[in-house]
Amino acid sequence: MGEELLKNWEKKSGERSKLYKQFLARADKNKLLKELPSLHEEAFEKVDCLTCANCCKNYSPRFKTPDIKRISKTLSLKESVFIDQYLKIDEEGDYVLKTKPCPFLGSDNYCSIYEDRPSDCKRFPYTDEDVFFKRPALTLKNTSFCPATYYVMERLLQELK
Repeated sequence: MGEELLKNWEKKSGERSKLYKQFLARADKNKLLKELPSLHEEAFEKVDCLTCANCCKNYSPRFKTPDIKRISKTLSLKESVFIDQYLKIDEEGDYVLKTKPCPFLGSDNYCSIYEDRPSDCKRFPYTDEDVFFKRPALTLKNTSFCPATYYVMERLLQELK
């Protein structure tokens, strides 16, 4: 079922974005929150991030103070040097990457700072936590470029039938 569900997911996600928006607005969040962990696991049995890396190629996580401290230490850089070299402040006042794709993404789609990556990267795509419902605009955006988010959304819709 999973492989079939993921066929042409980018196109289908675009076609169904209005449905997703309506679903997120009216969903019984408490009921569906219980479904997320198992659907998250199921999605990642079907989706290999190393064949995709859309998130790392097109978007930046937020770099919070603990992330900056940890990554700077890993790279043996002063925090100020790390910030100057890699980060900028976005319109929301968060530190984000200056460039796309992520400078820590290798040509093989492996992350060179994986063990110390930002917490946003560790948690992405939030398909196993309440962010999925609490930040519907983020979830909608994620369904457009992340096959795992698309998969979880589609499976939630199927569960309600």
